[in-house]
Amino acid sequence: MTRKTVLVTGGAKRLGAAMCSRFAEAGWNVVIHCHHYSEEAESLAAELPHAEVVQCDFADPAAAVAMVQDIAARTGDWRCLVNSASIFAPDDVTALDPETNRMAMQVNAATPALMAQAFFAHARSPRGRRVIQVTDQKLANPNPDFFSYSMSKAAADMAARMLAMAHHGQDRVYRLAPGAILASHDQSEAEADRSHRLNLLHRRTGADEIAEAALFLAEGPLASGQVLYVDSGQHLLRQPRDVIWLEREGGQP
Repeated sequence: MTRKTVLVTGGAKRLGAAMCSRFAEAGWNVVIHCHHYSEEAESLAAELPHAEVVQCDFADPAAAVAMVQDIAARTGDWRCLVNSASIFAPDDVTALDPETNRMAMQVNAATPALMAQAFFAHARSPRGRRVIQVTDQKLANPNPDFFSYSMSKAAADMAARMLAMAHHGQDRVYRLAPGAILASHDQSEAEADRSHRLNLLHRRTGADEIAEAALFLAEGPLASGQVLYVDSGQHLLRQPRDVIWLEREGGQP
């Protein structure tokens, strides 16, 4: 495969699928990673002009690294890795759940860092290589909900910042920090529509905006290490709880 290629982890659904579609529209070959959602991934791949599906459980870091090595061995121009897959499971700031924490730290932080290292060690591209680590606006606007998830995203953010110090010039590492975009956890669509407007612009940020930002980072001129918030200003607020509960409690931005 000599067409410029991107791997989007967690690409079968939600923000990952939006990014896959936008990269494909821009002429990229898209490798769609999935774990559980193989049918959705195959269906998406069938809709795109140049796409394939890979399946891997990121709780197994050795398998994830092997997946990266395999893609690199058969891809002549692998330019971008988007680490988007994550576990979003609730636990409480007063009662950390050890298993939730272990899985979140592995899948959301440690495995993406190992994959980024393997990508830079093995991927080939004449135009330079870029890693985009998807984080979360709540790192700048913290609240105590989803405790282990938040810890893991902070770890992923720090890992990306340190990786960026080792990779600059044509090789670069970025962070992409979305706000509240799609219904999550146990939200209804009506709840999501209300809660996701709890930002400075009082608007709902679209998945298409995240996809456009990812493509910009993959193709644009930003220096390694930069972070791009796409959240309608949510990270500039101080919200004491996740917007799921702020909306239910009648909170305001």
